[in-house]
Amino acid sequence: MLGKIIGVGSVALVQFLIWIALTVGITFGIQAAFGVDKLTGNSQITQQVMQQGVAGQQVAVPEISSPMGDVMTALAGVDFVSIISAFLIYFLLGYFLYAAMFSAVGSAVDNEADTQQLILPVTLPLIIGLFIMIHTFQYPDSSLSFWGSMIPFTSPMVMMARVPFGVPMWELALSITLLIATFLFMTYVSSKIYRVGILMYGKKATWKDLIKWLKY
Repeated sequence: MLGKIIGVGSVALVQFLIWIALTVGITFGIQAAFGVDKLTGNSQITQQVMQQGVAGQQVAVPEISSPMGDVMTALAGVDFVSIISAFLIYFLLGYFLYAAMFSAVGSAVDNEADTQQLILPVTLPLIIGLFIMIHTFQYPDSSLSFWGSMIPFTSPMVMMARVPFGVPMWELALSITLLIATFLFMTYVSSKIYRVGILMYGKKATWKDLIKWLKY
């Protein structure tokens, strides 16, 4: 089971790395072609000339800036290294956590129709995490955002919404530690269910059956 999870996760990781390479390449390409100084320099020169006024008198004029220059200036202040590093960690750990849980559910059923009653408890934390993430974009330091970034089942989404606003290192360390511990525990539990469930044919499993399989 773990081999299948790692294999699929590696494919997703390669795709993500390609996105990063393209994004970095496009960003540096824009900076090389235009540059923040080039984009904002003309407007600054124009402003200085207009402020000279007539007969040496200064004339107050509104600041003129290039939209592209504003965008590049804003991007220059973003800590992409921290954001990308955090995304890699939470993407991998979050994927492994939920992949183990979905693998356990998949091994316990024979067709998609039987997954309905088993899949809801697994997908519910994802739905809750998305709603907390939306809340976090507006209130990154609220109690709901803090606990959402600590609970392993929602932290891969919620913490990524908090990282751009700045998160203390101890909160990141605690969140990642809890996520790793939960991933290891769920992998152990899911492997026991997978070992029994993959051999079951023609039986519609319930959560009671899954708990029973943990004792085998």
